[in-house]
Amino acid sequence: MKKTLLRGGTLAETGKKTDVLIGITGEIEQIKPGADHKDAEIVDCSGKLLFPLLIDCHVHFREPGLEHKATMETEAASALAGGIGLVCEMPNTIPPTVTVAALADKVRRAASVDQCDLRFYFGVTEAIHLQTLRDLWTGESMELKRLKHHCCGVKLYLDHSTGDQKVDGGILEEIFTACAELKIPLIAHCEDSEMNAAAKKAVETSGHSASSSLPRGAHVSLSVSAHSAMRPPESEEKSIREAIAMAKKTGAALHIAHLSTSKGLALVRAAKKENLPITCEVAPHHLFLTVDDYPTLGTLGKMNPPLRTPEDRDALWAGIADGTVDCIATDHAPHTLEEKKTGDPLSAPSGVPGVETMLPLLLSCTAKKFPHPNYPLPTNHYPLTFSDIVRLCFANPNRIFSLGAHDIKEKKPARIVIIDPNTEWVLEGKNLKSKCGWTPFEGWKVTGKVERIICKG
Repeated sequence: MKKTLLRGGTLAETGKKTDVLIGITGEIEQIKPGADHKDAEIVDCSGKLLFPLLIDCHVHFREPGLEHKATMETEAASALAGGIGLVCEMPNTIPPTVTVAALADKVRRAASVDQCDLRFYFGVTEAIHLQTLRDLWTGESMELKRLKHHCCGVKLYLDHSTGDQKVDGGILEEIFTACAELKIPLIAHCEDSEMNAAAKKAVETSGHSASSSLPRGAHVSLSVSAHSAMRPPESEEKSIREAIAMAKKTGAALHIAHLSTSKGLALVRAAKKENLPITCEVAPHHLFLTVDDYPTLGTLGKMNPPLRTPEDRDALWAGIADGTVDCIATDHAPHTLEEKKTGDPLSAPSGVPGVETMLPLLLSCTAKKFPHPNYPLPTNHYPLTFSDIVRLCFANPNRIFSLGAHDIKEKKPARIVIIDPNTEWVLEGKNLKSKCGWTPFEGWKVTGKVERIICKG
């Protein structure tokens, strides 16, 4: 075997041009211009960017139980094609990840996946799951310690979404308290169930959606766009407010999943000013799509939380700019096209794929080319840098969930993405590796592409 020399690449985090020498064991030996290249395979990286393999802290890979939608193998391949080498997978599979046996089964399945590191959230919906979580986190057996290593935190659904994993409200404070005591990261899907139920009833009763969250003056399929009215922005705001109050009361570290509204973001911003242990993520579909995309997407634009207004989208970009947003995570949630397009649109499953398209969409922004084909640059669009992508899609999720992933450093395993930042190409579902074979960004022209993955350890 030979060593590998990445010659003349630019480190995305620092902007410095350098060589990276990788030993035959897969460990990075040198990072410096003019690194020793004797007996090494030389990879010309001139004009290319070197990123660490990125982290997506919110995915649904559907296995076990929903393999007709996706598998760990197919979605890991999709992640790697998008420059992502570590994912945190949600518990709403069949069976759900609410027992030690279910977690062990996922860990066993993930062992056969090459190069992409899978970690798993534990779900808690009732008291017995909380006791199991305590046993997992405090157990002294080698098996429990092994499984704990693969568990990245606890996922709470504060309203029903795919998989119907809404937590029993009577044990909510106990869950927060346990996570605070055991120092377990807690990630929450924040929507208020009572408010959503009332909004749904109002829309169904009226037969039309007069919500301000719908497109202004757009001719849309009322039944599809009504999804945004049935899960209104106020629902997210109320749920986030209550979750932050619970975190403040118990001392739990709380991460808000797929934050989608300006008012929800303002609550997180205020909590950070109080130095509360609150972090949050936003999803690419909320950064690049709005309710104005319903006419084009139909049910392919249906997800939870739903599409929001352009003003909400702009607020999310502003939150990235001022540091309120900690992570960008895809909420990758594939369904088959048949499922998305068959029957009553409001009965179509919620969720979109995204693990393979996140990086090219963000790279387009670094090139100052907002990729949406029909709508202009957002008013408060943030001019992303390469180092911002590393921060939002590697460093912060790595820290928040204690994942132990390695940056591009000497004496660390080489897990590197080589990017050509100038390649222009078109996103097409048929060319993506996700099993579902579609994307809500179909036909979008993007700038920046993964050229090669170096994964030695």
